Amino acid sequence: MAEKLRQAKRFIITACGTSWHAGLVGEYLIESLARVPVEVEYASEFRYRNPIISPDDVVIAISQSGETADTLAAIREAKLKGATVIGMVNVVGSTIARETDAGVYLHAGPEIGVASTKAFTSQLCVLTQFALYLGRMRALSAEQGMAIAEELVNIPEHITRILDNVEPIKTIAKEYSRASNFLYLGRGVNFPAALEGALKLKEISYIHAEGYPAAEMKHGPIALIDENMPVVFIAPKDEIYEKVRSNIEEVRARNGRVIAIADEDDDRIADVATHVIRIPRTLPMLTPILASIPLQLLAYFIAVERGCNVDMPRNLAKSVTVE
Repeated sequence: MAEKLRQAKRFIITACGTSWHAGLVGEYLIESLARVPVEVEYASEFRYRNPIISPDDVVIAISQSGETADTLAAIREAKLKGATVIGMVNVVGSTIARETDAGVYLHAGPEIGVASTKAFTSQLCVLTQFALYLGRMRALSAEQGMAIAEELVNIPEHITRILDNVEPIKTIAKEYSRASNFLYLGRGVNFPAALEGALKLKEISYIHAEGYPAAEMKHGPIALIDENMPVVFIAPKDEIYEKVRSNIEEVRARNGRVIAIADEDDDRIADVATHVIRIPRTLPMLTPILASIPLQLLAYFIAVERGCNVDMPRNLAKSVTVE
């Protein structure tokens, strides 16, 4: 596949649910490192709008189960139009793995609960490696590539440090377990992480939650904010940190209660946030992997407080096999 990937004029990522959120992160990564256009499509909508696909396109299908009916239909449509199709799936020998031209197995191990957790972090890791591979084919220097690869190797250690300090997350979960609505906000590569955090809360606690780009808050959702509306911000110290701090201050000015996911060495965030959940500092592009851990834990502990069945949420199926 190397030459086809090198010659690709465009990448199209198609997926559903959590995998779609991973795809949005992949868009940031591939465009940033490889400087090639990427589009991210809901698989459930893809085939029904007669998409414009050429043989120069590479379609990437992401699915935990490898059996997602909508994603399977999307890759069949792409193949009919002559595109190269790559799969990123967790289940070995699944239908998507068999029907794609090539692909990558996540090897995350079986996901027992219905809501995807470790498959999501594994998808982000695979997408990072894929973007790095494409980048080195094109414009990324060996030094830049090595720095990203080395930090990716450190990610499991960072995750262990987060898991060793979950008590603050439990405390926050107890305080907000009876909230009716949550808002999740992030910017740049952390916007998809905010979407995924909101989805996790919806899936397992049955609390209504929305994810938004933080800057878009002013274009509507700010009307919802009051003392009863917890707002979760993903706020690492990256190039747009000051912009996110400004968004946090806007929420606090309207009596909103802010839960900030922030770097462990950020000594300013506590001045504006009601609660702070710390994560180790990493490269900005890898922050969604680390941020997803406390976001998943927050949803988990809130669900437990509410007496919900975390492993088998109502109305959901592990593998969506009908369109």
